[in-house]
Amino acid sequence: MLNTQTKQREDASAVVSREEMMRQWEMAGQNRQLLIHRMGHPPRAWVKTFGCQGNVADSEKIMGMLIDMGCEPALDEKQADIILYNTCAIRENAQVRLLSMVGELKRLKQANPNMIIGLCGCMMQQEAVVRQIRNSFPFVELIFGTHVLHRLPQLLNRLLCGEHRVVDCFEGEGRANPIAEHLPIRRTDGVQASLQIMYGCDNFCSYCIVPYVRGREVSREPDQILREAKEILAMGYKEILLLGQNVNSYGKGLAEPINFTELLRRIEALDGDFRIRFMTSHPKDCTRELIDLIAQSKKICHNIHLPVQSGSDRVLGQMNRRYTREHYLSLISYAKEKMPDVTFTTDIIVGFPGETYEDFLQTLSLCQEVRYQCMFTFIYSPRPGTRAASMPDPVPYKEKTKRLNELIAAQHQISEEDNRAREGCIERVLVEKPSEHHEGWMSGRCENGMIVTFPAEKVQPGDFVQVRITRGLRSEYEGELVK
Repeated sequence: MLNTQTKQREDASAVVSREEMMRQWEMAGQNRQLLIHRMGHPPRAWVKTFGCQGNVADSEKIMGMLIDMGCEPALDEKQADIILYNTCAIRENAQVRLLSMVGELKRLKQANPNMIIGLCGCMMQQEAVVRQIRNSFPFVELIFGTHVLHRLPQLLNRLLCGEHRVVDCFEGEGRANPIAEHLPIRRTDGVQASLQIMYGCDNFCSYCIVPYVRGREVSREPDQILREAKEILAMGYKEILLLGQNVNSYGKGLAEPINFTELLRRIEALDGDFRIRFMTSHPKDCTRELIDLIAQSKKICHNIHLPVQSGSDRVLGQMNRRYTREHYLSLISYAKEKMPDVTFTTDIIVGFPGETYEDFLQTLSLCQEVRYQCMFTFIYSPRPGTRAASMPDPVPYKEKTKRLNELIAAQHQISEEDNRAREGCIERVLVEKPSEHHEGWMSGRCENGMIVTFPAEKVQPGDFVQVRITRGLRSEYEGELVK
């Protein structure tokens, strides 16, 4: 049995063959004429993304393939001939919201019967959700999961050639994403570009649906990552965001012995003045070697997203996080010793099944000790199929909300104090766009991840400038250019 499972894992994690990619490109060519025939004009496509940065990166590939099939980006859903929602399955309220929005698309379909409406992404890897979509929303003609994204030309071709509805999903548990290289990408405008270095997750935290909908971990070959990084820099982007569910475990399964630290070192060595960020970094795999590299680097930002989820060892054990509070704080302490200017962001779940108020107070005290720059906080959301969903959960939702508000209030105080403490400091800022609130001002991001707005006339997005912080607010800075 073990050998069979191993073979299945190897087969599933293989790079998509050149022959298969050629077949998809051929389908894309056929679809150009079929789409014009169906719509009566060059089709307009709208892709709406829900969820994480990984979904955003997937949507860029989806839009890239649609443009390759002759589509033009639509300005909004009302203008679109093809609407695709790229879904998220992390929290229950995201699912409820998504289904409500899908229902509202019915009137657009009635107004434009030739319109194609599709759903893809993580929610489409859940059998119950797909069954509900099929039964309740007959106007949704295209449904596909995370593992077949590269087959979009083929799926669309089947629909254009007469199939009433095309569905291609499968359960991801125990499987790895096939890696499809050289997909066309329609990157979002701006100064930052995402670069996925791996897919899937092997951690199986008890609350998390990701390994079930995204499959097992698989890493891209380093030469392919470097090729894409060079393309990103050649396009003029000034910041590369490396993505993976757990970037610290990059390299498992590759023929070449390489870890995340070595990959970072190779990307950093590329020519040009640019920055590197990455997420998400799992504490159990975060090493001192990685921290040392960040400290020595002139391109890797001294801003680390390190999700702690809870400050209680008992709860961390129930979550299957596989580190302790002490280990986590030792990483924080070592990073601060090596980089006095380092900042941290984190994810925290409040109200995990069985969490006592004493457990919560340990989370609160950890946050006060670390002094996060910002936190992404959530009330626990049960996900069917995960181990935590079957755990007793006696704490009322009202009490969980009270704890969440207490945590947010503490973080607000920390942010205000620390941001005010930066007043007078000079930060190197990557200019991103004109300020939305002050005419004649620009907005950019410091290396520590904070947004700063400042008056500027002869500054363009993509410029690196020196800015003196004049005012520290709760969630951003105000500043002035240093001549």
